[in-house]
Amino acid sequence: MTELQTASAAVLTRPRAEVWRDVCAFSDLMPERGVCVLLGGEQIAVFRTWSGELHAVSNYDPVGRAYVLSRGIVGSRGEVPTVASPLYKQAFDLRTGRCLDQPEVMLPVFPVRRRGDRVEIREVPAPERAP
Repeated sequence: MTELQTASAAVLTRPRAEVWRDVCAFSDLMPERGVCVLLGGEQIAVFRTWSGELHAVSNYDPVGRAYVLSRGIVGSRGEVPTVASPLYKQAFDLRTGRCLDQPEVMLPVFPVRRRGDRVEIREVPAPERAP
């Protein structure tokens, strides 16, 4: 391996700093209701449960093929927090993004946290692509 190839490999494997983006006030989120935020051109549905837990998933419903999940029905199946699509009512696990009615269907899930009265979502970089 040449020095240039070694340097290029080091650049591709260097850990990236976590970048958290402020998206809204915690107090703006009503329990069991979703809001849609735009982060880096992507629509993300953010939910707050009655217990104060935060969840963030893609707003795109892959079954109904529409950006509607922030308007979904928040609930649970057993101990699993869910959002049901307002279109065809498929339930998605808010923790993993997996569709409980069609396990082969998944939603992207985003790291989310509360800092004081603010809600932040961590930017998830696109996978590195080889030149």
